[in-house]
Amino acid sequence: MKILVTGSNGFIGQNMVNALSPHHEVLKNEWGMSFPKIEGLDWVIHLGAISSTTETNISRIYRQNVEFSIKLYEECIKHNVKFQFASSASVYGLKSDFKETSPVDPQNHYARSKALFEKYVEFRNADITTQIFRYFNVHGPHEEHKGNQASPFTKFMFQAKTTGKIKLFKGSEKFKRDFIHVGKVVMDQQRFFDVDESGVWNFGTGNPRSFYDVALEVSGKTGATIEFIDFPENLKGNYQKFTKADTTKLRQTLAL
Repeated sequence: MKILVTGSNGFIGQNMVNALSPHHEVLKNEWGMSFPKIEGLDWVIHLGAISSTTETNISRIYRQNVEFSIKLYEECIKHNVKFQFASSASVYGLKSDFKETSPVDPQNHYARSKALFEKYVEFRNADITTQIFRYFNVHGPHEEHKGNQASPFTKFMFQAKTTGKIKLFKGSEKFKRDFIHVGKVVMDQQRFFDVDESGVWNFGTGNPRSFYDVALEVSGKTGATIEFIDFPENLKGNYQKFTKADTTKLRQTLAL
């Protein structure tokens, strides 16, 4: 198949391209490149976006995460190309119910941009296969460049190797997230090539772990000490302290 991957140089994008390339013709696209030609493709996997949850430039987020996504999607509709979109569990906000049919409540500009495009797809109600995946906390190779936005697995390992200390927010034993390895994400998205169905699916494990537990794991491997620091003021009130994917629909769709 002929597949376009946007955000191809990003964390998940690199893993996706590496997995697809041996079996498919893969075209890569990054922000700043010319708009990709959609005609003749079998699939577009739209991963490209400003992914920082602390980004404050609203116009920049809207331009890259919403306007570009809409233009890309409209071209897919025009040329009857199947479409996969990387959304985020951040659209759920500060909730304890993480089912695809639950109301969303995004708390930052990044999450709002994802929710806005999801809503566009819903109202557009196009005939092409459109699959939206709400990623929970993805971790794995090629996320080193993300800095503070990297998963705690990568961030803590970097801190341990460079300083011998892991900095952890106070209360992190109570902060639990649903961490999923990028290899699982990439594998399941490929399995969806054989799913002739549109909709929204959670991509997570359903088994949340605390940040403290992750820090202990990294500390055990490296011998680094754990240092507790104050919770940042800029995150208070909009920080997801708990996520747990409801994977019922995903398991039913893929017969897991």
